[in-house]
Formats: sequence, C-alpha cells, structure tokens
Amino acid sequence: MRHPPAGWAPKVVALDVDGTLLDWVDDHEVMSTAVVNAVQRARTAGAYVVISTGRSVPGVLDAAEMLELDSGLCVASNGAVVFDHPPFDLVHTVTFDASKAVEELLQHVPDAAVAVEDIGVGYRINKAFPDGEIQGELVLQSVEELVAEPVTRVIIRSPGASAEEFAELAEGLGLQGTNYYVGYTAWLDLAPTGVSKASGLQVVVDRLGVQPNDVLAIGDGNNDVEMLRWAGRGVAMGQAPLAVQSAADDVTESVENNGVVRELARWF
Repeated sequence: MRHPPAGWAPKVVALDVDGTLLDWVDDHEVMSTAVVNAVQRARTAGAYVVISTGRSVPGVLDAAEMLELDSGLCVASNGAVVFDHPPFDLVHTVTFDASKAVEELLQHVPDAAVAVEDIGVGYRINKAFPDGEIQGELVLQSVEELVAEPVTRVIIRSPGASAEEFAELAEGLGLQGTNYYVGYTAWLDLAPTGVSKASGLQVVVDRLGVQPNDVLAIGDGNNDVEMLRWAGRGVAMGQAPLAVQSAADDVTESVENNGVVRELARWF
C-alpha cells in the first residue's frame, strides 16, 4: 500500500455514495449526521468535495442534498457524466453503442430488466426495476428503442440471478467496446471503454487545476477500483470486497460504523 508523503493533505475529496456515504437499513437510505458533519468540516477546511458514483444525475442530486452540498462538480454514471450545479450544467459526457452488448447479454438472461440513462432526467426502461434501485423519471420502451442511439450507460438487472453468475457471464462474453461493473446483486453496469470514476474525476481535477495526487477517494464497490488506484490516497470501506480493498492504500471502518468519518478525521 502507498503512503502519502509527509505533510500531505487532500485538496479534493471524492466520495462514492451507496455503501460509503449511505447505508441501507430496512430498505431505506440512511446517512448519519456524523458523516454530514465530517464532510462539512472538510469543506470548511478548504477541500473540494466531489460526489463520484454510479448513480445518475437525479440520484446524485438526492445524495448531495442529504450531504448538504449545495454546489459543485459531480461525477455520475461511473464517470460517463460530469456536471456542475446549480444550475445544472453538463460538463462532460461519453457515449457508446450498446446494442450488440445488450443483445448478447439478453440471449443469456432474456428476462432481465434493462435501463439506459436519460441524462438529468432518469432512465428509459424495458420493465420495472426493484423499488428504490434507480432514481428519476422512468419511461417504458422496448429494448430496441433503448439502444437505438448511443448512450452513456446501460444497466442489466436480473433479480433471479446472482452477482457471481453475472460476473461469469460478463467475463465469458468479453463485451468488446464496453467497460462493465458487477454490483453486489445481479446488477451489471455497462459503460464506454476507458470510462470509469477515475476518468470522470480527471475531468474534475483538470478544471480545478490540481493533480490526482491531491485527491483522497473513498469507495466500496467494484466500480471504485480505478478511482482508488488513481487517487493520491484511495481508501476502501470496511465491508468492501477483498479485490476492492486490495486496490486501495488503506481500509477504513464499514459504512455502518461511519468509516468515512474516521478517514476524514485524519485530515480535517
């Protein structure tokens, strides 16, 4: 594990949302007051706080409101979307043709729910997702309509399958031209090749005039690995899978034990 040089302090704090800032208790989002206060202390000390998440814009704005982040750059959709607010200003997007990848996946999981992002609005979907899993306005369309044009992000969700089965399926297919992330459940996120939270954050630091080495990043999921390796200091949450912890410079407490608070207290 890398250790920051003596005297190092983060100029930018990049934070994942679900499993990092937010815990789920009885199917409800919970963000502790301690987490909000720790993030606000970092801001008061001069750090630029950036939400960096797989969520779409509406979900990011929900988290920002809970965190009392009233303005600033955000990384959404695993790096495919970077925006500023308020007002909403789309800074950077990357799209890709997802039609072939979706076609291949649905040959193996024909009952899957598919969603594509409608930036700043919500999602277009072929069928209902489990309650609370995606945010924003939802519009029903056929799969053919969903992938008729290039998109920033596709979600494949099959509640009847397991995360392990999805990981094996994605690896076996190869999914050329895409980057993919498997969630804790049978949830597969497809993104353009080369796009990750790290690439989105690179857009942010370029605009701020700082370097990746100035960033403290905290996350818990497979979609955080690139970000944790890219940042000057990458910290995994205590409940993160071992592969995510191995990519990090350090491991903090779990989300239920306010691991973000513990890490931020080292610097602010």
